[in-house]
Amino acid sequence: MAPRYRRQLRTLRPALAATVGATLLLSLAACSGDAEGSDDTAPSGSAAAEGSAISAERCAENEAAGTITYITGYQYQSSAGILEALAADSLGYFDALCLDVEIQPGTGDTAANAQLVAAGTAQVTSLGNDAEALKAVAGGIDVTGIATWGHVPIATLMTGTDITDLTQLEGTILGHKGSLPAPLRAMLVEEGVDLDAIEQVEVGYDPTVLPRGQVQSLTGYKSNEPLLLAAMGEEVTEWNPEDYGISGSFGTIVANPAFAAEHPTAVEDYLRATSKAFEYCETNGAECVGFAADVAESGYDEEHNLKIWETESALVTESTPEGSPLGFHDDALTTSEGEALVASGELDELPTVSDVFDPSFLTAIYDGTELVWPAP
Repeated sequence: MAPRYRRQLRTLRPALAATVGATLLLSLAACSGDAEGSDDTAPSGSAAAEGSAISAERCAENEAAGTITYITGYQYQSSAGILEALAADSLGYFDALCLDVEIQPGTGDTAANAQLVAAGTAQVTSLGNDAEALKAVAGGIDVTGIATWGHVPIATLMTGTDITDLTQLEGTILGHKGSLPAPLRAMLVEEGVDLDAIEQVEVGYDPTVLPRGQVQSLTGYKSNEPLLLAAMGEEVTEWNPEDYGISGSFGTIVANPAFAAEHPTAVEDYLRATSKAFEYCETNGAECVGFAADVAESGYDEEHNLKIWETESALVTESTPEGSPLGFHDDALTTSEGEALVASGELDELPTVSDVFDPSFLTAIYDGTELVWPAP
């Protein structure tokens, strides 16, 4: 069984030392059950006392939900959908909302994570994108999408700089991680590429197969392989689906439907805590990556993971339309993403999108685009 990450007391960082008195006041406020405005006395990133951001009644409702097990998409990588949960834990936001959250590192097999959530073994997990949620439900795995961080495909296709037109890939070898992602397939088809004329092979996670010439094109993630290659001094061209009108998403959060129905305030406040942490990490990225490094095994590459976070958080912000809160869901965009799955043969039929995603938990924690904190 994968090791579990339990919340533990940490030494306050020097920047927070001055807030000790405020934290004690928050503790007293929590004991009295009067939480209104209590969090305003402490800096946004400081650890908060148990129950300091909600009423005693809401605290009791959240405690009744028991332990909320969250499985990350892949280990403790500093991706959207993962880092904000680690930060919410380390910053005390879960505690402030009376949530007992247990974080377990995923292996990267998000389909298996969805099955664990559907079975009730876990309550929340992060999937790669909305398409994975659609495929899960179409396959009989009962999960509910509750938030989507990014509204642009995270997948990218990398080639050498000598490729100036995608049709030049015909007669060459394309490397992927198991299958050609639907947005990339749609992009190639849109550009008139004969996919049957491209040899597709499964490769590992070493992006140097591209500059070494073992493949002439390589699928990857905008926040990972291109950054690794750039750090090596390798020049590549990125071909991005959104530049060709292809829809996509990343950082999709799903929950167990029965749990969400029975404990709606816990699901709302899980999103409230992680949304607050996301906002904090947007301007305190290095600190938040440090939280991930604290719980990861030795050898955690903080420099690269900070680049991952900065890339993905920027994509989240840039792809969120003005007037929409972070994490919002758009049925039309997801329908377009799902249609690409049907076109590629990955789905026989598109599930009803509104049956797969429930935006009510997210909209409940926002006043327009402003996160409501403390909770009502």
